[in-house]
Amino acid sequence: MHEYSIVMSLMEQCEALALEHQAKGIEQVELKIGILSGVEPALLSQAFETFKLESICHNAKLIINVQPLVLQCRDCKTQSQVDERTVICPACFGNNTMVIDGEDMMLMQLVLDT
Repeated sequence: MHEYSIVMSLMEQCEALALEHQAKGIEQVELKIGILSGVEPALLSQAFETFKLESICHNAKLIINVQPLVLQCRDCKTQSQVDERTVICPACFGNNTMVIDGEDMMLMQLVLDT
């Protein structure tokens, strides 16, 4: 389960940012997880709850925002937002699409206890 290694890296990043800003702790961690990122939000949340106990995030609340897939069709020029894993344009049903958003996992916000 690669969510464990992702959370361990996230904890390291949180600790570095807290140290940089001289924070006592972290109150909230907000992530954006794209539907095509390969990260399972439920497993990531479970791993976060396990690993946070011995880190600067021990009191932190995790907020996960799942980013839908945003496609740009090269044929009909339509930009569409879809909530499933597909590369088919919902307007013209073609597969000549480009992914605009929904592949990444990003740390969006930390609320620090200073």
